[in-house]
Amino acid sequence: MIVLISGTNRPDSNTRRVTAQLDGLYQELKIKHRILDLAQLPQELFLPTSYGAKPASFAPFADAILAADGLHVVTPEYNGGVPGVLKYFIDMLKFPESFDRRPVCFTGVAAGMWGALRPVEQLQAIFGYRNAHLYPERVFISGIGDALDDKGRLKDSELVGRLKKQADGFTAFVEKLRSVSLRG
Repeated sequence: MIVLISGTNRPDSNTRRVTAQLDGLYQELKIKHRILDLAQLPQELFLPTSYGAKPASFAPFADAILAADGLHVVTPEYNGGVPGVLKYFIDMLKFPESFDRRPVCFTGVAAGMWGALRPVEQLQAIFGYRNAHLYPERVFISGIGDALDDKGRLKDSELVGRLKKQADGFTAFVEKLRSVSLRG
């Protein structure tokens, strides 16, 4: 199973809209997947005591990562970097097994012209440090405010095609590395 991570807890985020579109593309491709939305992280996870003992309410998130065959991270760019909640989420996961030898794919979302290049590169360094297998075909979505229609879907069919190609290619990458079938 591929786990899509919507990398922000911001209400009404464009990242969540892009994640929803990717959800639809994985469905079209008949790929086993699910979404982890960081907006649903339990509030008690943010207490300083969580560094020592994770709250029981965090277990479904940690277990989803451990059970995933691959991770598709959708990240916005906040102030030139990774959203704090996404980095904190990564920090709260078990080390090293959460990402060790796990395939990871990145889609960047930003208002600016670089489409979250910086946070994706930061995440590649973090996941590389954690021994993940990085899928090289990234998609960067710039000018996100203008890229979505009034229903929150990407307007540019070429961009949607790139996302579909990324999802299909990432699935093949995961299947090859993990010797699993994720289709149908």
